[in-house]
Amino acid sequence: MISRFFNLADTIGWRFTRLLSTIRMRLTAGAAGVELGKGCRFYGRMKFKKAHTATIRIGSGCTFRSKPTSNLIGIDRPCIFSALMPEAELTIGPGCGFSGTVIGAFRSIRLGGGIRCGANTLITDSDWHPGDPRSGDPRPIVIEDNVWLGAGSTVMKGVTIGRNSVIGAGSVVTKDIPADVIAAGNPCRIIRKLHE
Repeated sequence: MISRFFNLADTIGWRFTRLLSTIRMRLTAGAAGVELGKGCRFYGRMKFKKAHTATIRIGSGCTFRSKPTSNLIGIDRPCIFSALMPEAELTIGPGCGFSGTVIGAFRSIRLGGGIRCGANTLITDSDWHPGDPRSGDPRPIVIEDNVWLGAGSTVMKGVTIGRNSVIGAGSVVTKDIPADVIAAGNPCRIIRKLHE
């Protein structure tokens, strides 16, 4: 009986916290000029950073987990989505899920629908040192529909990941990954086809 009471109290508290986070983040997104689709849910406070002429578009029904207790694997940071250079584009399709995910677009990052980003993933189209000739120019990233990025994965500039592929936890993706495969490692390599 007592455990039921505490479970109910936890559920009510959790839903109330999610509601407050969602209201706050909708206001924050609007103030930052972020186009946010309907039905997005927020657990904790995420961060948006957008250059004046850059674009951040987020599809409907996405979930953002930035509160450490919102993902039992553990989140080391809030979700941070940025389009940092003029004309940079960050586009996210509907029904995606993010846990402590950092996305930094200097040129173009496009995520399809139904993508799952495990805890503490990083997606960036730049080396983050635009003035250093060793880093090279930003290159676009495309992640197609229904891709699953395991916890702690990093997707680097110039990469395309094909639809339905699974990237293992802790992987560093530096080259294209085709559709319908399981890939993992540093550097990330194809392990097998998804339906073998």
